Formats: sequence, structure tokens, C-alpha cells
Amino acid sequence: MLFNSIDFMFFFPLVLFVYFVIPRKCRLYWLLIASYYFYMSWNPGYALLILFSTIVTYACGLLIGKEAEGKNRIAIKNGLVACCIIVNLLILGYFKYFDFMLNSVAAVLKVVGITVLPPQLDILLPVGISFYTFQALSYTIDVYRKDVPAEKNFIRYALFVSFFPQLVAGPIERSKNLLNQMQNIEEIRLWDGKRVVQGAYYMLWGYFLKMVIADRAAILVDEVFDHYDLYGTFELILGAFWFAVQIYCDFGGYSMIAIGAAKVMGFSLMENFDAPYLAMSVKEFWRRWHISLSSWFKDYVYIPLGGNRKGTIRKYANLFITFLVSGLWHGAAWSYVAWGGLHGIYQVIGDLISPIRKSASRLFGIKENSFSHKIINIIGTFLLVDFAWIFFRADSVSIAFAYIGRIFTRWNPWVLFDGSVYNIALDRTEMKILVLATVVLLIADALKLHFKKNITDIIQLQDTWFSWVCAIAIFMSIVIWGVYGPAYDAAQFIYFQF
Repeated sequence: MLFNSIDFMFFFPLVLFVYFVIPRKCRLYWLLIASYYFYMSWNPGYALLILFSTIVTYACGLLIGKEAEGKNRIAIKNGLVACCIIVNLLILGYFKYFDFMLNSVAAVLKVVGITVLPPQLDILLPVGISFYTFQALSYTIDVYRKDVPAEKNFIRYALFVSFFPQLVAGPIERSKNLLNQMQNIEEIRLWDGKRVVQGAYYMLWGYFLKMVIADRAAILVDEVFDHYDLYGTFELILGAFWFAVQIYCDFGGYSMIAIGAAKVMGFSLMENFDAPYLAMSVKEFWRRWHISLSSWFKDYVYIPLGGNRKGTIRKYANLFITFLVSGLWHGAAWSYVAWGGLHGIYQVIGDLISPIRKSASRLFGIKENSFSHKIINIIGTFLLVDFAWIFFRADSVSIAFAYIGRIFTRWNPWVLFDGSVYNIALDRTEMKILVLATVVLLIADALKLHFKKNITDIIQLQDTWFSWVCAIAIFMSIVIWGVYGPAYDAAQFIYFQF
């Protein structure tokens, strides 16, 4: 069930109505039923997987959380957390990476002269398995580290793992935040008008990002990347640029809808994006992009590997490994690994040249806090990030290199003046709508960066009439310019596949 589907338009109000009228003690049960129904709408069999992961991590949490100490007890706890991690990663590996591993081994054997035809199992990837697996594992590790106590109420813990707003594409919540809130679910006010309106604003902005910008940009992006060999430099640059916009608005839109839906019910989910394309370095970009996943890899991969505590060389190795793993998490293809590795290289090089940049700034009198310097850094960072997105979007590493090669060898500036750019996939009107909506996004992110608040919160701080005008304008833009219609299937959110 997609957020931008007719089914959800009926599902969510019904869930809300029942949630607000039933006795407080029944809220956990109702939300758990609704969450499993939401997840089973894709495939009823998926429920068995999430239930199994829930049972395993819940049981391990209880066993690990026992207070007894001693060498034997410590060894048992270590064994339990290791088994829990291995079991969950094996399930994730089977459904997401088994075919990829078989094909990779066959490719390596072919290089040495051994031809093997791996079986194509065509395993169906359960929606959101990477997200809820990581969320459940973080709970087990947190209990092991004594950051949180073991949850004894199975229903409450099951809801933490399966909470429908953020179930299939995050944010990847921590037990410190979401599980603690669920422990106090009976204390949530029955009706809080301010909270409900704020949540509705979040959802409205999320739908704008998804339906007006992301789905429209996808039309152009799909055409360019699917037929890259027919296009020249400027069409390919446009394709790469609009993919950067598409994936941000697609995933950012989902996160805003999820955060808003949870807020309406009285839950606060963590922020997942913070104007990432206005970052002035790649390192800063990763503090602003997919924050829940970035912090997850930092806390549960980078720091356990040693972080920056084992010397410079080890720090860079840990950084690179973390980003390779991050790339692999996103998809079972070497193009994702290349994307992650490229960001790892960016991080290492950025750290290495940081002292040189500071010395150069002092030598040439560069004002690092000046507007002009910030703009140059923002543009430079975006170009690096956008270059890496080509590997993320391309179907293979070889296609990514071919795509990049054509950018540098098929110079065709005339397409900017002869109108042929409007024949790629979007006509002149559709392109203008896309550009205008993207400018609105840029302004919203700039305001967020300045005021340290989401655009929806900024709007609500204004006079009532202004807030209503903005809300109506956003709603009407979705109705009029949203990509939908009788022949349109609600476009799946990109991160559902991860």
C-alpha cells in the first residue's frame, strides 16, 4: 500500500478514527493490527518474515538484558547478540543478495576460464526488509550495550518494529526514541489540534515533493538513463541533475509523509533530511542526507570497527569500509558498491586536503564565511554528489562509465537553443512546472537552513491567513500538477526496493 495510492487515502483516516475513539489500553493492539495489514497489502507472506525477525530480536533482548554477570554470563551475552545479528543478516542476505552472490562468483570463475551457469532463483525481495531488519538489530545491540532496558511487552516491541508510517522506508528509528514513546502511548492526548495540523502540513509537503517534483522528474530521468546512447552531453547532464532532484524529493517526500502521519497520532519520528544539497562538503552532506541510516552506520559499523581511535590509516580504512557496506545495503549490484566506494573516497580525500585548504585560505585571504565562498562550496559538493548518483542510477558499472564517457565526448550545446530539449520526455509546459517546483524546493531548503526549521513549521509560525493560503496553494498544486490520472499507476517510492 503506497502513501500516494487511493487505498491509503481510505486506510489512514480509518486507522485514525478508530485510534482516537477506542479505549487507550487498546491503542497498541489496534496500531499493531493496522501495521501488519499495511505490510501484508503487498504480500501476506511478508508478515511471517517480519514476525520472525521480531520474535528473534525480542527473545534475544530479554535474554541479553538479564542482570547476572560473570565471565560465563558475558560470554553468553556475546554469543546471543552474535547469533541474533547473524540470523537476521542471513535472512536479509538470502532475500536480497543470494542471486547477486551467485552471479558474482560465476563472473569471477569466468575470468579464470571456468564457465558456470548459476541458477536464477528470482527471489522476490520483501518490501522494506532492510529497514525493519536494521531497526530490530539496533534494539538488540542497544540492549547489549545497556543503552536501553529490554522491552518485556511483546506487543509493544512488535509495534516498534512494524509501525506502519516508517515501516517500509524509514526513518530507521532507535528504541531510545520510538519505543520509549510507545511505552507512554496511553498518555498521548486524545486530540491535539496543533499537533494534528502540524502533522497534516508535513504530509502535504511530502506529497508535493513526491507527486509534483519526483514523479515528474522520473519521466525525464527514465528516458535519459534508459536510452543514454541516443543522447549527448547536455541531455545526459540534465538526466543526472534531475535524478539528484528525483531521489531527494522521492525519499524526502516519503519521510515527510511518514513523520507527519506519526505526528498526527502523537509520535515524533526523527528527521531524515536537512537540506542536503546545500551542504558545503561531502562530509556535511552525509550529516544531512538519510540521517537515520547515516547515524546507524556510524553507531553500529564505523565506531565498532574502531572509528578514528586506531590511527589515521585505520580511520580511513574504517570510513571506506563503512561506505562500501552502505552502498551494498542500498542494492545487490556492483553499481551501488561503486557509489558507496566513491563517497568513501570523497571522505578520505576531503579529510586529507582539509589542512591544505585551510592554509590556502589564509595564504590567499579567502573568507570562508563569505556568501561567495559558501556558494562555491555548495556547487562543488553538489557536482561531486551528482556525479556519484550516476553510478547509483545506472543499471551497471559499465553503463555508468559509458554514460559519463558520453557526457565528455558528445558535446551538443545547441539543444539548449533549438528547443529539442523539450522533446526528451517532458514538453515545455511540463518542464516549466518541474523547474518552478524545484525552485520552490530550493527556497524551502534555504529557509530551513537559515531558520533551523522545516518549511511547514515556518509557515505555521506566520499569520493564520498566510498559513491557510500556503496550505491551499500546496494542495492545489498537488491536485493540478501532481503526476496521476486514470492511466497512471501510483509510482513506487524509490527506497522501497532497498
